[in-house]
Amino acid sequence: MADPVLLIISGSLRKEATNRKLAREAARLFGPAEVIEGDLNLPLYDGDAEEADGIPTAVQALADQIAGADAVVISTPEYNKGPSGVLKNALDWVSRTEGNPWADKPVAVMSAAAGRAGGERAQMILRSFLVPFRPRVLPGPEVHLAGSSKEFDAAGRLTSELYTKTLTDLMTQLRAAATG
Repeated sequence: MADPVLLIISGSLRKEATNRKLAREAARLFGPAEVIEGDLNLPLYDGDAEEADGIPTAVQALADQIAGADAVVISTPEYNKGPSGVLKNALDWVSRTEGNPWADKPVAVMSAAAGRAGGERAQMILRSFLVPFRPRVLPGPEVHLAGSSKEFDAAGRLTSELYTKTLTDLMTQLRAAATG
């Protein structure tokens, strides 16, 4: 049997974002898989632009990655007590593509943030944003990486045994949902 396809999405565009590191660490703990990183560097959603030019190529590529994945990891930062604008923009754009690539897709949601709550509010709001798409969002264990800039070593690995155990448990459940 071929390895499952795992799409990882960071809600931050920064190359060294802790949410990108957390998503990559999730992929490592998921185990053998074809890992694809989604690109959220998309134009702002504009209904007039969509009407004039259709769905941008980058948006369709992201929708196709979601549709083709066996499972998805989304790691969101918390900006002003909510998910990032680029993540919401991507969800809005993908909702405009044909079909529903999210339907019944196993999804693990996590967050990394500088604050002591680790992006808990952003994660809760992101979960509500996903409801209309009808994926199978895993209920937990929840991963809220607090003080995230201090939680990774130079290789991008989590340094906390507790966070590593919780993320491993979540990835074990995601693998089971993707392959079971």
